[in-house]
Amino acid sequence: MANVADTRLYDILGVSPSASENELKKAYRKLAKEYHPDKNPDAGDKFKEISFAYEVLTNPEKKELYDRYGEQGLREGGGGGPGMDDIFSHIFGGGLFGFMGGQGRGRNGGKRRGDDMVHPLKVSLEDLYNGKTTKLQLSKNVLCGACNGQGGKAGAVQKCVACRGRGMRIMIRQLAPGMVQQMQSVCTDCNGEGEVINEKDRCRKCEGQKEKEHEEFRRDGSDLHMVQRIGLVEALCGFQMTVTHLDGRQLLVKYPPGKVIEPGCIRVVKGEGMPQYRNPFEKGDLYIKFDVQFPENNWISPEKLNDLECLLPARADNPVIAPDAEEVDLTDFDKSQGFGGGARREAYNDSSDEEGGHHGPGVQCAHQ
Repeated sequence: MANVADTRLYDILGVSPSASENELKKAYRKLAKEYHPDKNPDAGDKFKEISFAYEVLTNPEKKELYDRYGEQGLREGGGGGPGMDDIFSHIFGGGLFGFMGGQGRGRNGGKRRGDDMVHPLKVSLEDLYNGKTTKLQLSKNVLCGACNGQGGKAGAVQKCVACRGRGMRIMIRQLAPGMVQQMQSVCTDCNGEGEVINEKDRCRKCEGQKEKEHEEFRRDGSDLHMVQRIGLVEALCGFQMTVTHLDGRQLLVKYPPGKVIEPGCIRVVKGEGMPQYRNPFEKGDLYIKFDVQFPENNWISPEKLNDLECLLPARADNPVIAPDAEEVDLTDFDKSQGFGGGARREAYNDSSDEEGGHHGPGVQCAHQ
């Protein structure tokens, strides 16, 4: 017989802890047929117990938690799923059912386990893409060799009588005939310890990960983003370029002549993003944003500029210019100076104060 912490779910299906998956399935089908609500309307709770037991014992991860730590492993490992509190209480106790004859054995088994340790680890984008094994030197507290972490000699540590080893005390108070109230509080005799320390499920997801900023790529979930600079001739006449991926591969990217790359446009390479967690053959996409570099001023002679204009699409229709239109100069903008409208706006407001007082009339709503 397999060494497990709790056999309650096996007992519900009427099988031994060493039962195979086929034996579990056979037992479940037999019981489900007998206690299905359509056939047996009064066996709704029994059918839920059977379904819950089958779900746990046929799921490898949940079954491992249950076999090692019993009920507590399922509770803290998320084995029950949403809306399963009533089933937990009914099967294992911990509520009104538990103190009226259904004490579970889940808390009696399992090993002591300390708190999880989280070590922040900086990793590069290449490491996330290719995977990496890193050795860490950590210090941890170990169990006392003399008492095996029990806090006393063998047999000296007893189950708390007040809470029956649960750490919580359930008090039932009668409010009226046929009406009772159930209250739960931490056991003051053992300060909530019972006789065991709550086990915790193993950490299955790294939460201390810190990703270093990459020079070329930016990760967004399973997708990668990059910016590629190209010249005006590539944007108009097509191009081919290579991109060095995170694993060292050279990706040859081609864009056919005749298709124009607009400044700031984004193109996508399917299936060349980050590999998905636990499924490295499924990858996101690689998004390339193109930064089109235009030539410097006066890069071409006036004669060749006229020839170039003949090759480019025709200009838009010339606008109609009014005779009294005033010609202004269009100059370069110096980003370091910022926008100067703020200072001039203050001067305008000060002038309005002097002339009209209290900021002048300004713009007001028209009254009907």
